Amino acid sequence: MTARSSLWRCRAAIGLALAGGLALSGCASNAATAPKATAAAAGTASAGGSGLNEPDVNGDGKVVIGVLSPGDINDHGFYESFVDSADAFAKEKGWKVIKRGSVPAGDALTAARALCQQHVDMVALAAGELKAAIPASEEPVCAKTAWYVPSSANIDQTPRILLSSDNPNQSLLAAGYAAGLKMKAAGYTKAGFVTGVKADFSVLGAKAFLAGIREVVPKATLVSTYTGDFNDSAKAKEATQAQISQGAKVIYPYLGGATDAAAQLANANGALTLTPGTDRCASTSPKFDISVIFSPGDYFHAALENFAKDDLKMGTKRVWQLGVDPYPTIKICKGQGDEDQQLAQFMKKIGTKAIDPEAEVKRLG
Repeated sequence: MTARSSLWRCRAAIGLALAGGLALSGCASNAATAPKATAAAAGTASAGGSGLNEPDVNGDGKVVIGVLSPGDINDHGFYESFVDSADAFAKEKGWKVIKRGSVPAGDALTAARALCQQHVDMVALAAGELKAAIPASEEPVCAKTAWYVPSSANIDQTPRILLSSDNPNQSLLAAGYAAGLKMKAAGYTKAGFVTGVKADFSVLGAKAFLAGIREVVPKATLVSTYTGDFNDSAKAKEATQAQISQGAKVIYPYLGGATDAAAQLANANGALTLTPGTDRCASTSPKFDISVIFSPGDYFHAALENFAKDDLKMGTKRVWQLGVDPYPTIKICKGQGDEDQQLAQFMKKIGTKAIDPEAEVKRLG
């Protein structure tokens, strides 16, 4: 399954429950600038100025990464992508990964302390839901650890953690642009957006998606449906069928565990569809026409590369930029003509700030 880590004006808020693979890595409303590091973090580039050396932070001659996830780490999507990235990078480097999935938010602090007692060099949270673990970073038991934390609006920067975030408006706007290219080529004017709870992040996400479509198809319309549950396949299918019945030719299942059920129904009715977070262009059941990629695993892998170089700075915020960094990004699975080039140019304009996603959303009212 797929599914932002990240719109989302709080993808992480979904849990995301975007356990189907959303991008999520955060809730940045303006990713143009990262917050300044605290004074305690300004000392050095190693573990936020604490004098600890990465990646063998505790100096025991081995590197151990500890991962805590609020969701199923075998979900084939959002949460598993995070663990898979840790496993793949650790294998390459000869490191060890200790992982625990389905951690209740109320157990986060205890779980983090338990990891530190196992002498991990890094504690990595798969989603901001486990923010209750963060106080452990300041405790003696975790004194020799680095921390990786997906950002969200309600997580404060502290000297001993690195916050990782993106701007969901960027990827949703570009996703809409990519959909618009395919709609224009096929003569379509109506799309559908199926998601879970109706909240600021999901409403704004739908607006950003429509704004992107209208960059190419100015008179396009969007039907948005909020099922109340990112993982309920029955509700997702009902919403998808209703949108198809209303003439939607593109379905964006901005969901978690219900993503595939919605996409399969869209496939059966000849509607184009997009992924919410991961690259699934190779998938055949269901088939996706556009991959909207903001997988937390991709961000984490890049962070681990910095960790290996003793350059993962605690006390700072890493903001991933569309059109600048490798991720987030949008991929048309089978681009026709100059569609790929047009999409790349559009994303580059977002990266250079020639296009302001927030301004495009505001134009919709």
